[in-house]
Amino acid sequence: MKKESYRLQATGYKSNQKITYKKSGVDIRKGEEFVEAIKKLNTAGKRGVLQGIGGFSAFFSLPKKYKQPILVSSTDGVGTKLKIAFLLKRHNSIGIDLVAMCANDVLCSGAKPLFFLDYLSTGRLDLKQGKEIVKGIIEGCEEAGCALIGGETAEMPDLYKKGEYDLAGFCVGIVEKKRIIDGSKIKAGDKIIGLASSGLHSNGFSLLRKIFSQKEIKQNANEFLKPTRIYVKPVLSLLNPLSTSHSPLPVKGIAHITGGGFNNIKRILPKGLSIKIEKKSWQIPSIFKEIQSRGVSEKEMFNVFNMGIGMVLIAGQRDVSAIQKKLSGFKLKNWVIGEVK
Repeated sequence: MKKESYRLQATGYKSNQKITYKKSGVDIRKGEEFVEAIKKLNTAGKRGVLQGIGGFSAFFSLPKKYKQPILVSSTDGVGTKLKIAFLLKRHNSIGIDLVAMCANDVLCSGAKPLFFLDYLSTGRLDLKQGKEIVKGIIEGCEEAGCALIGGETAEMPDLYKKGEYDLAGFCVGIVEKKRIIDGSKIKAGDKIIGLASSGLHSNGFSLLRKIFSQKEIKQNANEFLKPTRIYVKPVLSLLNPLSTSHSPLPVKGIAHITGGGFNNIKRILPKGLSIKIEKKSWQIPSIFKEIQSRGVSEKEMFNVFNMGIGMVLIAGQRDVSAIQKKLSGFKLKNWVIGEVK
């Protein structure tokens, strides 16, 4: 076989020219500095973490109280809400959104989040910006009761505009096999309890950026960047402890109202059932009314946004009062917003 010959001159580089990874846009030393910064920031409780940030992989010891432990996983991002963070140059809450999107999904199976990993990719790593993002992730993990156990930071020059980045999150939770909530026990006549959202959460921002000007977004920065509510603690408080694992669960189904709006509820319904939502049963926040006034139909609003309801629980009529009382103890507004048909 004829041996191919390569000449450095053909690539545009002279043989005596010095080129480094840093000059090409990737600063390994800065990446190492960022990892050390994360270790210092991540000082929250780490029950179950045997080896975390800094290694090639992380280790987590499963709680021994589970007889038939089932691991539940979820991965998600925060979509084009990132564009709002770039515009406003505020990155301290976007990490909370990231944890919320994943932890709330894991919660829908009745699982308790155990640990979380993140993926941050950017053109050039900005340490100040990166620390803000991670602070939000850590705050979100504390609220969700899980540990930030590891992650990945990737510098990819020319792939992102200056100051921009992308985020992805990965959450793993645990639930007793007999206590999995999968919607299979839902029946006609069960009530739908809506849990108040904190606002827009992390969906519909591609549409929002079409109907609001950059000036309007800047003037209402707190509204547009308000972090997604994390429902883990109040919802888990409703589920019977393992010591009473033979008693029936008061909650038959849980749906996270994210991309796709109220259509998410259909995902947990057994075949042959549908839902009826009473639209006047809760106070829709003004931000959604403003969006609709700009030419978005009501049907589209309920198909895209949470409309003030970030999560729904489905339960039998006899359990509704006790569930609402317990949720109110967490100062979480909630309403009976509909019924299974």
